[in-house]
Amino acid sequence: MTAEEVIGKTVDFVKESLQNAEGGHDWFHIERVFKNAQLISNEEDVDQTVIALGALLHDIADSKFHDGDESVGPRIARTFLEDINVQSKTIDHVIKIIENISFKGGNVDQKFRSPELDVVQDADRLDAIGAVGIARCFNYGGFKNRAIYDPEILPNLNMTKEEYKNSAAPTINHFYEKLLLLKDRMNTETGKKIATQRHTFMEQYLDQFYKEWKGQL
Repeated sequence: MTAEEVIGKTVDFVKESLQNAEGGHDWFHIERVFKNAQLISNEEDVDQTVIALGALLHDIADSKFHDGDESVGPRIARTFLEDINVQSKTIDHVIKIIENISFKGGNVDQKFRSPELDVVQDADRLDAIGAVGIARCFNYGGFKNRAIYDPEILPNLNMTKEEYKNSAAPTINHFYEKLLLLKDRMNTETGKKIATQRHTFMEQYLDQFYKEWKGQL
């Protein structure tokens, strides 16, 4: 099976698997990350097949929708890739990407690194910031029935991994606990450049949000 055929089968599998997913973690999120990864990888010396599969499968079973179980996604991805006879070396690399891509709070060290993970991680983080990132943030907050904003509840910038996973804070807090931190955590030069523009947009959005909240011009 050619790389193109493997990627095509993976696209079909992911589309079917995520057809009822929450709007910020559905097929369209995967598609945007896939396109971001292609854009970034054009400037990098990387394995394009690993990047494509990592991007397509990175959220096949996000732990936040599986009671925090981080083993579900890698297990589903491995079974699928083995079933379509992908090389074991490629599978192992893709699984490591899935296991290490997520932002788990500000104080968690990443245990695995590779140029391919750097690309896919940047691609995923770009979809968490800017205009689309704002939309996804509020969509998930609504999905979890969280308050939009509460001036009495301040952002927690020193959360443990477990505190981050279990947080039920207002949606605006998530900007400070994750989204505004991502610009300085990008891995690639292309990712950094795009993130800078999207970061500025989020800052402008927050300025406008607080003015409207306070009834100011």
